[in-house]
Amino acid sequence: MRKVSPIDLLKNYGIILVLVVLIAMFTGFKPNFINLGNLMEILRQVSITGVIAVGMTFCLLAGQIDLSVGANAALGMTIAAMWMAAKPINPELLGGFNINPIIGALLGIITSLIVGLINGFFVNKVRIPSLIVTLAMMEIIRGLIYVITGAMPIFEGFEDYFRYLGQGQLFNIVPVPVIVMAIAFIIGFIVLSKTVFGRYVYGVGGNAEVARLSGINVNKIKYMVFGLSGLLSGVAGIVLLSRMNSFQPRAGLGYEFEVITACVLGGISISGGEGKLTGVLFGTLIMGVLFNGLIQVGLSEFYQMIIKGAVLLGAVALDTMSQARRSKLVPIKA
Repeated sequence: MRKVSPIDLLKNYGIILVLVVLIAMFTGFKPNFINLGNLMEILRQVSITGVIAVGMTFCLLAGQIDLSVGANAALGMTIAAMWMAAKPINPELLGGFNINPIIGALLGIITSLIVGLINGFFVNKVRIPSLIVTLAMMEIIRGLIYVITGAMPIFEGFEDYFRYLGQGQLFNIVPVPVIVMAIAFIIGFIVLSKTVFGRYVYGVGGNAEVARLSGINVNKIKYMVFGLSGLLSGVAGIVLLSRMNSFQPRAGLGYEFEVITACVLGGISISGGEGKLTGVLFGTLIMGVLFNGLIQVGLSEFYQMIIKGAVLLGAVALDTMSQARRSKLVPIKA
């Protein structure tokens, strides 16, 4: 039986240890930090980015990146809010009528899915790196949102029952957005670990050329991961719209940063092909605990920005060093 070394334990369970240490540290500063109400609030706060992080995980594992997720979530919100409320949007734009919130939400999600597929098209057919494609798409979408809404919020006319998705609680304890995040992670985990598509995603991210020579349709996989990222961005946008009960033109701003940080912190390699969704879940929770705790201890928002950047830089540095170490251990064949 192979002896488990402390390094192996740290590698496999280090992220859980970090989460426990953070909770213990903030509880020491603020004893009420660990009460059930605050823990549920942390879960509610990270639920939006958590849903998006599932889609981002598929992109990163396939060796791609999607910087448009925050803007795409906001676009889904825009389309849904326009049809659900149509106020104070110009009545001529939508014909002056509202539709069922479920249909409006589906239209918003479909719009975000289409944006994801467009990203895939430019990556596959035009051969533009995903970093550039999605960065440009992020700017295009933001501008489009301002043009459509006139940079004005949409805040009237929403049905009362629509708010349950973002503000409701199951058994008066668990926030509904947390249930949505849990479903996204469970389905994502099953797809990555139990399906052929999941194995193909890892294969494409590990070495796209080898995957192609093995018979994998690499372009199809890229379309699918970008489409999935867009789809889940749209779902997250609808949950956020329900939670806010309004749309703000700057909604979703900065989400891409938080999502990528959670993924890399959770062990997803920035170069693709390595990592697990369970790690992303803990990475998402660490981000939520960290910034909820910093707010509770009264740390300025400006210092929080510094810490956010440092966390991402540190996570990527560890991933890069780990990649370099593994490449040295691979024997060179004559």
